[in-house]
Amino acid sequence: MSDHVHVRINQGLGVTEDGELVEHSYCRCGTTWTKVYQVEDDASE
Repeated sequence: MSDHVHVRINQGLGVTEDGELVEHSYCRCGTTWTKVYQVEDDASE
């Protein structure tokens, strides 16, 4: 019996209304991940 290793394939990026970056990825086995990157309140822009 072999072990399964998840391979994360990038499905896309998005931005929420709050300005957070959202990364979607998946594995061919059907497992999915969503990672949200918080933005720092920085008025330097």
